Amino acid sequence: MKIRDRVSALLAEYGIPSAAVGVLRDGVITEFAVGVKNVETAEPATTETVYQCGSMTKTWTALAFLQLVDEGKADLDEPIRTYLPEFAVADPETTAKLTARHLLNHTNGIEEAFGDPGEDDDIHERMVENIAVAPQVFPLGHTHGYSAALGYAILARIMEVLDGKGWDDVMRDRLFTPLGLSGTNSRPGQVDETRAATGHLIRSLAEGPVVTPMDYLPRAFGPGGGITSTVRDVLTLAQVLLDGGIAPDGTRIVSARSVREMMRSRVPIPDPYMFGPEWALGLIVCDWHGETVYATDGSTIGQNARLRILPDANTAVVVLTNGGPRESFARKVFREILGTVPELPKPDPDLKLDLSRYEGVYERPGTRYEVSADGGALHLTLDLDPMQAEFLGKPARLRYELLPVSPTHFLMPSADPLEDTQTVAIYDFTDGAARYLHTNCRVHPRRGSSIRTPAST
Repeated sequence: MKIRDRVSALLAEYGIPSAAVGVLRDGVITEFAVGVKNVETAEPATTETVYQCGSMTKTWTALAFLQLVDEGKADLDEPIRTYLPEFAVADPETTAKLTARHLLNHTNGIEEAFGDPGEDDDIHERMVENIAVAPQVFPLGHTHGYSAALGYAILARIMEVLDGKGWDDVMRDRLFTPLGLSGTNSRPGQVDETRAATGHLIRSLAEGPVVTPMDYLPRAFGPGGGITSTVRDVLTLAQVLLDGGIAPDGTRIVSARSVREMMRSRVPIPDPYMFGPEWALGLIVCDWHGETVYATDGSTIGQNARLRILPDANTAVVVLTNGGPRESFARKVFREILGTVPELPKPDPDLKLDLSRYEGVYERPGTRYEVSADGGALHLTLDLDPMQAEFLGKPARLRYELLPVSPTHFLMPSADPLEDTQTVAIYDFTDGAARYLHTNCRVHPRRGSSIRTPAST
């Protein structure tokens, strides 16, 4: 198979241990796997190998929540306090007006300040309790800023209250069992270890992949990143979305109206180039040369999952890996299967920018970016976590040049062949200087900029 051979060559090029690839076209699945589940055991990967889906989990959680909407138990636009009267954060407006739609499309703006909620079954209840004084990164609804764990944990808590059972049981009863999924679970302890792929990190091509020091994400990331699955099971999810809420065996999972709402309720993404220009309800909306394509992606510490859904072609493609760069490998596989795939934009060398408007420190707890002007160009310096830097053999501070694509968008190439070129948005010049830096879907406020409601900006 030409595509299989091409994927094998790409694995060698990137140093990735394995990949499982599946194509759903007009209801028919074609799948294959190449490489090994674990470099230490050299056991081959198969189409039954279970990979970590990371934030692709959010699409599963969104789908289950919309079942509750179908049943009239929940509403996308009712305040969260309708279902969780105890819910509160530092900002009174967010406390009063936050809705499920804000959580689903990542416009809630709440800092991920949920502390250590432990690993027990009351974890989502504790996360909601722990954010009583959590500040706003940006005003409610003001911009898009990805919530890795908190937003979907709040949704999970609503689901627990409405269904009277834990989120893991909700997912099993509402999705996994009705869909007949034999390889999909929401907790590490449920995974058949004989089928599980091991995550790997790659410090250099010469050294090759090494087993990740973190087997699974903490349980706090469960509703937003804890699902493990197989190629065929992920494509079963895709078929539900392609077929207006109906499973391959004819079972209705959600209403056609809810699937349309998932796809059509959208907010703009400040950085439109890395993933897509809009975010829907648990889905990314991409523009592939005029064709609307939906994406749901995820990464853990050493594993990556990428799904593209093409309604016009009645097609979906999934790529699951256990190591390597997150974007460039999958993009090349998609290109082999689907033909033309959008590339990153080219920098515009003729742009004349007032560099002083971009300079500053943009930060959130655990992440700090410093943008500075040097020699007529902008540079970004990222402070790495010391333990991460030591494990990866990288310096504590990484410096990149920012190449302008537009007055608000930049390419951030790396000299490291194992590191993908990133895209960055620096935007919102309400006060003259930029207020936010957006990269990898995360938003970081500029130090010294005030958090104000949209009406006052």
